[in-house]
Amino acid sequence: MRAALASATAALATFSHTPRLDAELLMAHALAIPRETLLLSRLDAVVPDTFAPLLARRLAQEPIAYITGTRAFWTIELAVGPGVLVPRADSETLLDAAVDHFAKRPPARILDLGTGPGTLLLAALAEWPAATGVGVDQSDVALGFARRNAATLGTAERASFVPGDWADGIDETFDLILANPPYIGTIESLPREVAEHEPGAALFAGVDGLADYYRLVPQLRTVLAPGGAAILEIGATQADSVSALLRKQGFDVDLRHDLGGNPRALIATKAA
Repeated sequence: MRAALASATAALATFSHTPRLDAELLMAHALAIPRETLLLSRLDAVVPDTFAPLLARRLAQEPIAYITGTRAFWTIELAVGPGVLVPRADSETLLDAAVDHFAKRPPARILDLGTGPGTLLLAALAEWPAATGVGVDQSDVALGFARRNAATLGTAERASFVPGDWADGIDETFDLILANPPYIGTIESLPREVAEHEPGAALFAGVDGLADYYRLVPQLRTVLAPGGAAILEIGATQADSVSALLRKQGFDVDLRHDLGGNPRALIATKAA
């Protein structure tokens, strides 16, 4: 086991930023045990035959989350697979910002625009057990994952998922609006594991990556409740451009950085 993990780590290091973690996650998945159990008690075990095919998929730069079928996010574990955007730790910046904003008054209704596998909505519902919410996405595949995740997490009665184009057709207001829209420019290059596997519709938004913000931002005022906050994920170079769009719609805007120090989330509140 130790030798197999070392060999896999060396092979994965040619492209992965986390080769040892990848190797351990694949081995744990092959053994159908948690990674912690692998590290604590199974490092001298025989390597299972199922490990080599999993490693081959990762060496072809398939996302590790697609191979294992899960991704941890915030305080929850989400089922993911081909056709949905893999949740990323950077997006937890939106939850951090929401927790700060609602420190004195928890949100009652939450809207997640572009919900994917339910990432932001289900994390928020785990944070605020009395809240309910709606997740919107254009992808039937993504909505299927979202509904399954809600059922697994025990929040199916508090979360509804509907097909839609951003906030079009939404006829109520929400205390918290979360959105991680596509923001990659079509001329930008991406790692193979992203470009060749994750859905382009969840990644790319015109040449400058701003196309979906132009559509989304004007819709926010009609669906944001008084005292609420709309929190949008942005690319690292987009803070000024998206802030200007929000201010044009009458919002006050604050910026949050992710753990890497990059601009990552804009918190929009209605100006007094």
